[in-house]
Amino acid sequence: MINATTSMDRVLTTLNHREPDKVPLFLPLSVYGAKELGMDIKKYFSDPKNVIEAQIRMTKKYNNDCYYGFFYAAIEFSAWGGEIIFPKDSPPTAGEPVLKRNAVPGTIKPPDVGDSKSLLRVLETIQGLKERIGNSAPIIGVVISPTSLPIMQMGFDNYFDTILERPDFFKSLIRANQEFCIQWANAQLNAGATAITYFDPFSSTSMVTKDMYNKMLHNIAKETLQRIREPIAFHLASGSCIPIIEGIIDSGPDVVGISCHEDIGQLKSICRDRVTLLGNLNGIEMCSWTRQDSEAAVKSIIKKAGAGGGLIISDNHGEIPLQVSEETLMAVGEAVNKWGRYPLTWTEVH
Repeated sequence: MINATTSMDRVLTTLNHREPDKVPLFLPLSVYGAKELGMDIKKYFSDPKNVIEAQIRMTKKYNNDCYYGFFYAAIEFSAWGGEIIFPKDSPPTAGEPVLKRNAVPGTIKPPDVGDSKSLLRVLETIQGLKERIGNSAPIIGVVISPTSLPIMQMGFDNYFDTILERPDFFKSLIRANQEFCIQWANAQLNAGATAITYFDPFSSTSMVTKDMYNKMLHNIAKETLQRIREPIAFHLASGSCIPIIEGIIDSGPDVVGISCHEDIGQLKSICRDRVTLLGNLNGIEMCSWTRQDSEAAVKSIIKKAGAGGGLIISDNHGEIPLQVSEETLMAVGEAVNKWGRYPLTWTEVH
């Protein structure tokens, strides 16, 4: 066991598959910041100062080990010219698709990050967080994968038709999205992000077959990740990963975000000393958890996957719903402090 003086020390020790002072906790609090400041969601995200202030407050309040530079997934859609819809009590969503299924291959050009006011606000937020916290804790940036962003750009049905019926256009679309993804990821790292979460729900076997992933999607992810500076977390946004875990590991991430519906003990056996696991609290069920539920869930995860490091406790989707109570988040943090202290002498697994 290695004593950690900061969250950054704790996380780096964990990523090196050693035991720090305790298991790190990553609560992905994005729209939750609007709740913290008592603002509507659109106003909250309109000014980086709001997000910075909320992140500072929430990290301290909930014993969190990271700062989340992420705003909302549809922000990338807006860089491509899409409209953003701001619901009252849930994350902003994408409006009507901006790409047509009959578009001509080769005509799609990736936008420049510097031309998007929304993306520039994210970069300003990351820069501001870096100025405030230095290297005391990780600042997490986020990108949507080149194979998942088209769901917003085209709509799911048109995207699937494109994959099946227009392979030339699919390749052209992916090339443009790869260039955008890489540009956006590295821009966040240059702004001060410590790591990038690569969200790729479309690659999960909750959406596609293992055969489709192996033949079509694996190499796209591997090529993309090779051009993004490390460290990288490959996150399937609550999608299943066990059937394709070897391919995910081969693509080169340092961390894999896992579903609450998968056996974290089985995944730890597969991933031990290879990649760190991130998960796998059920964010939806958390909306109705009691303090006892929170403690039991945290204790179970640590017992199954905590030994030897390589575990970061988080939700399984990448977004804490607004409907989760502050009391539940506090209970999760307290449970990690209680049960996540190394060495894990209380568990049968060492």
